[in-house]
Amino acid sequence: MPLYVRIDVACLVRRHRFPVRTPFSRSVLERWHRTTSLTIMALMAAHALMFAAELVRYETGLGWASWLWTAFADTFVPGGYDSGTGKPAIPIGQGALYLAVPLGLLFYVRHRIGANTWRRLHRFVIVVYVLGVWHTLLYGTNVWYGEWPRTVLWLLQLPVAGLLLLRLMRPARRGERLGPPRRGERLGPPRRPGGPSPLGWAVRAAGRLAAAAVVVGLLAVMLSGQDGGRSRPVVPPDTAPHAQEQD
Repeated sequence: MPLYVRIDVACLVRRHRFPVRTPFSRSVLERWHRTTSLTIMALMAAHALMFAAELVRYETGLGWASWLWTAFADTFVPGGYDSGTGKPAIPIGQGALYLAVPLGLLFYVRHRIGANTWRRLHRFVIVVYVLGVWHTLLYGTNVWYGEWPRTVLWLLQLPVAGLLLLRLMRPARRGERLGPPRRGERLGPPRRPGGPSPLGWAVRAAGRLAAAAVVVGLLAVMLSGQDGGRSRPVVPPDTAPHAQEQD
């Protein structure tokens, strides 16, 4: 299972309105958060490089320059990998990598772009997480089929989704709370100063509904046992990218 599938439970808990006591200070959690971010980006890059190295290993019918170019294109160019399940799975993983690096490194230039801008952009880290899990479910060598590792991966998403929903429903910042939307001038004065615009209110409400739908969907997967896995074939499928070596 790729190691870059990340669970920021401490971050999600720390940012909702209810006071949560932990044995660690805020500065320690922040430092762990930054260290984890850099480690995850390094593991994602290593995962991609190891995949490219594996492709080079199996491309024995080409010259060395063609080996390297084919491995690079299949690994890092969207649409370059054109075999089997990798057609959708590899671009999804590439999207996770190409989003994770700038979003993670923006922390170190937040004073130049502004804290509010950085905070808004940092929220898209959840997209990296979703893409990483999706990539793993589609193409992870030990969760591809309907066996216990796949079930465990699904189970790990339930606390993350639940904490995300709690974070959205009870945010720490007053400006992020889902109060009544601000009315236009023609409808009279606003109900409360600083309230969200109708569009902002709709976006926030949609986010909360989406998180709730994910929780319900995960519970349905757990209760039904239908997690999208397939039976492991006796013979490897013909769409495998390379013929595997025989011991």
